[in-house]
Parts: sequence; structure tokens; C-alpha cells
Amino acid sequence: MRKLSFAQKMIVSLVSGLVIGLGFLLLRQQLNAHNPAAWVSINQLLFVDITAEGNESALGLFYIVGQVFVRLLQLVIVPMVFTSITLAMVHIKDTEKLGRISFKTIKGFLVNSIAALLMASVIGYIVMKLGWFNVSELAIEGATGSTGSNPLNVLLSMFPNNLVGTFTSNTSVLAVVFLAVSLGLILNRYHEELTVVQKLVEEVNKIVSVFLNYVIQTLAPVSVAVLLIRTIASYGIDYLKPAAIYMLVTTFSLIIFLTIGYALFIRIMAKLNPMPFVRKISEVAIFGFSTSSSAATLPLNMKVTQEELGVDTDITSFVLPLGMTINMNGTAIMQVIASIFVASSAGYELSYWNILTIATLALVASVGTPAAPGAGGVILFTILSGMGYSNPAALATYALILAINRPIEMLVTSLNVVGDSATAIYVANSEGQLDTKAYFNQENEHVVEV
Repeated sequence: MRKLSFAQKMIVSLVSGLVIGLGFLLLRQQLNAHNPAAWVSINQLLFVDITAEGNESALGLFYIVGQVFVRLLQLVIVPMVFTSITLAMVHIKDTEKLGRISFKTIKGFLVNSIAALLMASVIGYIVMKLGWFNVSELAIEGATGSTGSNPLNVLLSMFPNNLVGTFTSNTSVLAVVFLAVSLGLILNRYHEELTVVQKLVEEVNKIVSVFLNYVIQTLAPVSVAVLLIRTIASYGIDYLKPAAIYMLVTTFSLIIFLTIGYALFIRIMAKLNPMPFVRKISEVAIFGFSTSSSAATLPLNMKVTQEELGVDTDITSFVLPLGMTINMNGTAIMQVIASIFVASSAGYELSYWNILTIATLALVASVGTPAAPGAGGVILFTILSGMGYSNPAALATYALILAINRPIEMLVTSLNVVGDSATAIYVANSEGQLDTKAYFNQENEHVVEV
């Protein structure tokens, strides 16, 4: 295992979890038919929730391993979201001499993000209503989330009345975002006087990233396999079909936005023929998919956007690094569909307001998502916690997503980096800093007038 890459380890983890989990499932069926007491003993030794009433003498080894991993992820939710979004606001200080460019860049990011979230919400809602995410009735604790509350409470929850309480609860996500944005804007305005505070935030963010990277790289392969084995052994194969549908639906949504969504953005916002963009940006999308890293893709994205798509260097040097930090369209799509999948599978009732709240959380939580492996999964857990989706069935479904999400995360990276380039083209064309001959690569093609 030491010689394998992280992606290869996760594949081994997924396959091992499925095979061993199915083995335990068959064993459970056989023992329940002929020797029920034997399965009770195995269940008490490996799988039961040791925090539940009546399990005071159980060992629950697999449960413990899985919970340690999940709790370590939960541990970094608040500091990661707070420091990442704060620093994202601080980075906008580079726009002091680029007022119009700054406004247009944020506008381009928002248009893409809102369109992506709207598409994901509609697709997720349709699939949910078709019942494709539903899991058969199982012996799992019923839904206990706060999905029935007045949706206007979400607005109030953004404004905390207790600073300490906000930072000691993983469910006060919007309040943490509000405080992070507030501090980030203050540091943006008074960065010369508050260098110590900014340095502290940067160092905490670095610590969180290193810690998260260590937890994911070291514990994820084994922990995900254990979570998957326990899920299948305890709850059966009913989760596997919805999980496969989740992968197909999410992949379909990402590909649609990658191939059609950005093309429409170039046509409508930049008023350009999108075909040259689609053709030339493909190498960036493939590189982002293969590396699964926006940071590693940035140099190639800069080169293609400048040299092949004709965007001025001043535009790319601002838009692309900023986009790498705050423009996460693919991440937002994945988180919306995954949240709907988890809620539906765990027995929660979802209304239009709930899905709107999920989309809002996905938008604000994806801003400043660290480049550490697995950070998207932690952000997803933040959304689930904020919505109150935390019963055992929700955690079991979340474990499945951790196990199967690696190919989706690779495709998510492609969307994120292509979206940065599309926004750079829109900004450059509106500012008269787009070399249209380089963009079209043919003198007889022309720009649609702005």
C-alpha cells in the first residue's frame, strides 16, 4: 500500500470495503437463519453503535475506527471554514487598482455559481422525487433533523449572539461564514495595521491544511473501508443502488455544465462564439482531471488562457489565482446533489426551502475551499451538519460518498479550472483586453458586438 498513490489506495479501499462488506452480509444472512446468537456476538464485537442504549458492554471495533475518522474531520470544520473564507476576502485586496475588473470578476463567478447551483438543485430534486435516492426501510434511527423549522430562521442563524458558542458548534456554519467574511473585509481594509492578525489566520489555516492532509492521507483508506464494511454489514446492499445513481447523476450534471454551461456563459456574457474556447480549454480540463488539483493546473491554465485564448496578462494574473480560491462551481454542484442524496437516503423530507438553503450553504462554504485532498468531503459534512442531517443513516450514506467520490472530485477540478478561464475571457473582452485573433486563431472570424 505504501507504494500506491492516494487515488490507488482509495480504489483498493473501496473494492476491499465492498468485498468484505458483502462477505459479512452473506454471513449475517446465513447465521440469522441458522444461528442468530452467533451473529449477535459478531455484531456486538464489530459493528454496533457503542453509544446506543443497551450496548454498554459491546466493543464495536469497526464503529470506533469509523467514528475516530469522522470526528477528526469534524474537528477541523470550524477553523477550516473560518480561516479559508477570511483569507479569500483578504486576497481581494489586490484589486485596489482594478476596480472594474474586480467587480466583473466577482460578477462572472457569481453568474457561473448560481447557474451551477440552480441546475444541480433542479436535477437533484427531480431524482429525489423519482425515488431513485431512497433506501428501503431499514432498522436505522429515524430522521431527527431540523428540516421542519421556519426557513427564515436560516437568516437569523447568520448573525450570532455568542462568539464562543459559534466556534464551539459545527452546526453554526452560516454564523462562522458571517464572522469570517467580516474579519476578512476588515483585514482587507486595514491589512497594514493588522498584520499580526492576518499572519495568525494564515498560520492557523496552514495548520488545519497540514492536519487535514495527514488525516486524509493516513487514515482515509483504512477508515473508509471500515465505514463501508460496517454500512453494508449492518444495513445491507440497499445503499449500493442509490450510491451508484448518485455517481451517475453527479457525473452527468458535471459533464453537462462543463460542456454546455460554460459554452452558454461565453456566448451570453462574453458575446463570443464558444467553440474556440471549448476546443482550446479541453487540455486544461484533462490536466485538471488527471491531477485533481486546481493549484497544479494553474500554470497550464494561465498559459492556455493567455497564449491560445488571447486574454491579457493583467487579467489572467488576477482572475485565475482568485478563481482558484473562491470559484468552485464543480464543488458546489457535487455538494448540492450529495446533500440531497444523503437527506433522501436518511429519511429526511426536503422542501424547496431546504434545497435552497443547501444551495446557499454550498455557495458560501465552497468559497475558499483548501486545496488539501478530501477538503470537499469535509465541506460536505459542514453542510450536512448545518442542515441537521446527522442521524446514523445520514452518517452511513456520507461514508459511502467518501468511499466513491474520488472520480467525481477529479471531474469537479476540471469544472473549477475551466470556470476560471471562462470568467477571465468575459472580463478581458468587456475591458477590451482580449486578442480576438488569438482567440479565434482565424482572421475571418469575428466577435459578436458587445
